[in-house]
Amino acid sequence: MSSRNNPIAAVQKKKTVSATRKKGTASSKSSRAPKRVQMKTNHVMPVWLRNILAVLIVGCFSVAFYYFFIRPYAYRWKPCHGLKEYGVCIPDGYDVHGIDVSHYQGKIDWQKLRQNKETVTPLHFVFMKATEGGDHGDTTFSANFANARNHGFIRGAYHFYIPSTDALKQADFFIRTVKLDTGDLPPVLDVEVTGRKNKTELQQGIKRWLDRVETYYGVKPILYTSYKFKTRYLDDSIFNAYPYWIAHYYVDSVKYQGKWDFWQHTDVGNVPGIEEEVDLNVFNGTLEDLKKLTIK
Repeated sequence: MSSRNNPIAAVQKKKTVSATRKKGTASSKSSRAPKRVQMKTNHVMPVWLRNILAVLIVGCFSVAFYYFFIRPYAYRWKPCHGLKEYGVCIPDGYDVHGIDVSHYQGKIDWQKLRQNKETVTPLHFVFMKATEGGDHGDTTFSANFANARNHGFIRGAYHFYIPSTDALKQADFFIRTVKLDTGDLPPVLDVEVTGRKNKTELQQGIKRWLDRVETYYGVKPILYTSYKFKTRYLDDSIFNAYPYWIAHYYVDSVKYQGKWDFWQHTDVGNVPGIEEEVDLNVFNGTLEDLKKLTIK
């Protein structure tokens, strides 16, 4: 019987043809598979190139890590060629040493701190944070300020300047908070941030604070900042008339070329009587010179 007239035979023939096509397709795929594998194999990175890239990545990371995290503090691990005291290398050639403190140092054992007046590098002066901005007073100032005098230290008080707050408001807040007596160091203005003010605005605000405080206490205030900040933002000659307290850490000597009176040379001092690390400073002169700088 012809398949044209036999439906069953036609269906069987169709299945046979479909099966043949599927087998052919499978065979075709199978024959092409090795070529695809071969193509993938050709794109694998050579081992030697992968090793070179790994070395370069590790090298770049190591250099960056050293530059940003090790180099700035490498001075801590340098051997001292002079005297080591309070856990750090003491700058050579300075006889008058001191510290500055705030609430970050916690409760101070002033009786124990006083014993550091009798060491090889005796501490003679203490600066204390008094105020910040227009209304923030340091919680430890009153007690620290009184204890410093009671224990025989030459004392000083500083204000942390906030450029976004009115300069005269800040000056008046400091004046209300700090009562300086004969023998105290001049008031200090701590300038470390620009507060998004341009250079002219920043200088104008700082000068207003300095003028207001100088008029009230009758003595030129001390200006505290880093040597980079001063050369970048306070390079106007009007600021050279003030005693300068420079912050410059982990170096053998100060890079600043101008005149300075105090140098904050480290922020990791370990001083008996103070549990937390503390800033250490030297005065650029003799003890008699330091006393001449105080309020009369």
